[in-house]
Amino acid sequence: MARGVKIGDEVAITATVRRRVTEDRVSVSIPSYGFPHSIVDRTSKVKKGQALELVGDVTHIDGDWVTVNLGLSVTVNMDTLRLVTAYKPPTRKAPLVDKPT
Repeated sequence: MARGVKIGDEVAITATVRRRVTEDRVSVSIPSYGFPHSIVDRTSKVKKGQALELVGDVTHIDGDWVTVNLGLSVTVNMDTLRLVTAYKPPTRKAPLVDKPT
């Protein structure tokens, strides 16, 4: 899905709700991650099996595996990602060298 992903890009992962842990936390299953993940969800009343979109920044790329920062680092397959915003480095407004006086 997201072959043009680079470090610094903002990506989204579609996770499935497993169950409600407490009244403000939800356990979700992230594709190709292999571990359950818990997120804070105070506003909505999600149900088991519902899809949620988790958004984070890419911190590391190793072949087909990408590490995304979702509050903690999650390493997933590149095919499970969707590019939200590409990283654009900041532009310099002033020249690096001073003008001669």
